[in-house]
Amino acid sequence: TILGETHEEEDEILPRKDYESLDYDRCINDPYLEVLESMDNKKAQRHEAVKWVLVFAIGVCTGLVGLFVDFFVRLFTQLKFQVVQSSVEECSEKGCLALSLLELLGFNLTFVFLASLLVLIQPVAAGSGIPEIKCYLNGVKVPGVVRLRTVVCKAMGVLFSVAGGLFVGKEGPMIHSGAVVGAGLPQFQSISLRKIQFNFPYFRSDRDKRDFVSAGAAAGVAAAFGAPIGGTLFSLEEGSSFWNQGLTWKVLFCSMAATFTLNFFRSGIQFGSWGSFQLPGLLNFGEFKCSESDKKCHLWTAVDLGFFILMGIVGGLLGATFNCLNKRLAKYRMRNVHPKPKLVRVLESLLVSLTTTVVVFVASMVLGECRQMSSSSHTGNDTLSLQGMSEDVNSSIKTFFCPNETYNDMATLFFNPQESAILQLFHQDGTFSPVTLSLFFLLYFLLSCWTYGISVPSGLFVPSLLCGAAFGRLVANLLKSYIGLDHIYSGTFALIGAAAFLGGVVRMTISLTVILIESTNEITYGLPIMITLMVAKWTGDFFNKGIYDIHVNLRGVPLLEWETEVEMDKLRASDIMEPNLTYVYPHTRIQSLVSILRTTVHHAFPVVTENRGNEREFMKGNQLISNNIKFKKSSILTRAGEQRKRSQSMKSYPSSELRNMCDEHIATEEPPEKEDLLQQMLERRYTPYPNLYPDQSPSEEWTMEERFRPLTFHGLILRSQLVTLLVRGVCYSESQSSASQPRLSYAEMSEDYPRYPDIHDLDLTLLNPRMIVDVTPYMNPSPFAVSPNTHVSQVFNLFRTMGLRHLPVVNAVGEIVGIITRHNLTHEFLQARLRQHYQTI
Repeated sequence: TILGETHEEEDEILPRKDYESLDYDRCINDPYLEVLESMDNKKAQRHEAVKWVLVFAIGVCTGLVGLFVDFFVRLFTQLKFQVVQSSVEECSEKGCLALSLLELLGFNLTFVFLASLLVLIQPVAAGSGIPEIKCYLNGVKVPGVVRLRTVVCKAMGVLFSVAGGLFVGKEGPMIHSGAVVGAGLPQFQSISLRKIQFNFPYFRSDRDKRDFVSAGAAAGVAAAFGAPIGGTLFSLEEGSSFWNQGLTWKVLFCSMAATFTLNFFRSGIQFGSWGSFQLPGLLNFGEFKCSESDKKCHLWTAVDLGFFILMGIVGGLLGATFNCLNKRLAKYRMRNVHPKPKLVRVLESLLVSLTTTVVVFVASMVLGECRQMSSSSHTGNDTLSLQGMSEDVNSSIKTFFCPNETYNDMATLFFNPQESAILQLFHQDGTFSPVTLSLFFLLYFLLSCWTYGISVPSGLFVPSLLCGAAFGRLVANLLKSYIGLDHIYSGTFALIGAAAFLGGVVRMTISLTVILIESTNEITYGLPIMITLMVAKWTGDFFNKGIYDIHVNLRGVPLLEWETEVEMDKLRASDIMEPNLTYVYPHTRIQSLVSILRTTVHHAFPVVTENRGNEREFMKGNQLISNNIKFKKSSILTRAGEQRKRSQSMKSYPSSELRNMCDEHIATEEPPEKEDLLQQMLERRYTPYPNLYPDQSPSEEWTMEERFRPLTFHGLILRSQLVTLLVRGVCYSESQSSASQPRLSYAEMSEDYPRYPDIHDLDLTLLNPRMIVDVTPYMNPSPFAVSPNTHVSQVFNLFRTMGLRHLPVVNAVGEIVGIITRHNLTHEFLQARLRQHYQTI
């Protein structure tokens, strides 16, 4: 018997067939044995201990992936900038700047070309990966999203993308990389490494894998920003649609392991002091501290909250504009770039790289201003060194095309790694020209919008932070110069601007607040950051959705929101259910099963018997089968058509017509009335399901009244389970009883996980079409079900909170009248049904 653990995956109707579902059901041979095993406290404790060890290993491996990416990004970036800087300094005197531009183009185009080639190997490695992981944790499996090949292409591709000068970040792909590590490490096997296999039969279900993916995604955030608590909240807020209390502690532990693993190695490599833990994440905002000589300076005051709110509004508007433009670009790519040969995607990436390089070089040479260096730079430099900064702020100042004792403010922002440019805007004591900040913001805004979505691994967090930091620094300069507010701290306004723009783009609140607080290591920034993010989200939501939700919707993924709208309660379960069912009988011939599996794409089937004794009363309308009468005619036609399809689709079998047998020839064994029913069940002599064969299915000669009989619902069986039963020859002949059918254990049923055999690859010559399969030991006999009159809000809450995958609609007498899947609960589907409801009133 299957003990019911279903999950929320869409299987019946998907707008795009590329997305499959996750099977969170368990099959078990013996329910009584399962109960006894659940009582084994020692075994349960060992199982829990293994989970803790695995989440720790996931955190450590995610930290090592971050270390690998960071090391090579710094290596390639420093090599490129050293060559270009020496060339620019030499050619600025000799007048050969064109040669310097060609050298920079050579580096960038080579790196971007390599990143694009890696995406051609594994297309799902493109982008940040956050939309794909969000879909996975919400309950939809994107093909190849958590494969070993994906994390290899992702990690190597993103270091080439960042080193190639594209306006992308490595922090977003770290979340995807951590999720892949979480999905693959507990399995101890990989399709890419088939020869390396370990006998580790535990955690071989999508339910366990989802929990480990949640931990891995949180570890990726923690490694990227040094924010373990923020990573945990990110996985909860943006990822999982189903969460339990025990998972929270494991995810936090995994995030801590990732943070301190990366911190340990980075601090040891950079400073030589192993165990000092000075660099908590890939992106560190440094210490926000006013100069001791400036007595009027404060990090922020109550008066500044008004400016922060206004900045949040502007950040929400800018984020909505960014998302709108990027959505239009994504639609254009889907129509004109993706259908063409893959080489076109590589050419687009090279075009973006070429444009970005030329803009950066020309803007630094022509639009930059020479600014005087601050005399207090050395003091700030020492402070930052004590805080373990990877590069001193003032040492990253660029003097391109400027005389001594001055620096080029535009080149300082463009010719530095993005993390160093953010630190410049946060902590540089010198000033940046308002014109420079405005032009930098505009160019970075447009190029980042164009870049996000091309066929390279690319993150969006750091470009959004840098763009917003320029906006905040511009506001601070204007307030100081034109309003005379000398007390304000420019770094605070840069941080609030970064939060406002990032919040306007991604629309995160709780997790992003905690991530920024942990990155700044300044708890006093909690209130202004929270207010700014809330205002930015509310402003942006007035116009469109967040960038990740937009890309999810463009791909047609049936993502479930947190809750439904109030007006949706005007609908009932009967209004949104799918009434056209494809079903199987408890005892079904192989011939009929193969026909069903080869002619449908459903991933689960109701197990039913026909209630023949009540058919006359039902046809008279005296017996209730559905509370929505309009589905009755369509159900009749669909059921008759399904029987014709079953009998005619099996061309591989010479005689596929089903043989009609009279009801009186079928004798159902009934237990003696005097025997104790409980004793029969314990001895496994009690059969709760009628021994019906597919030969009793309606034939072409049956009347409409005979075809449409009420279907008594007994449970759900998964496609993967049916195919496994056929592959392993689990069946019995009609001359035998169902007790002679072989029994498979849970380990045998899950041996092919996560890629079960396909019905179209099955060799039909090895099967006897007249053999019978008893599906009752493997089905889920007690799934969650709802009444046709249930409100949609109740259906939605049950589906999401209980982690369901299919939700049968069963009437008062136990007859199935429809089924609800993920697709039936999406916002678009509910809106369409609500419009139909208003039209029929």
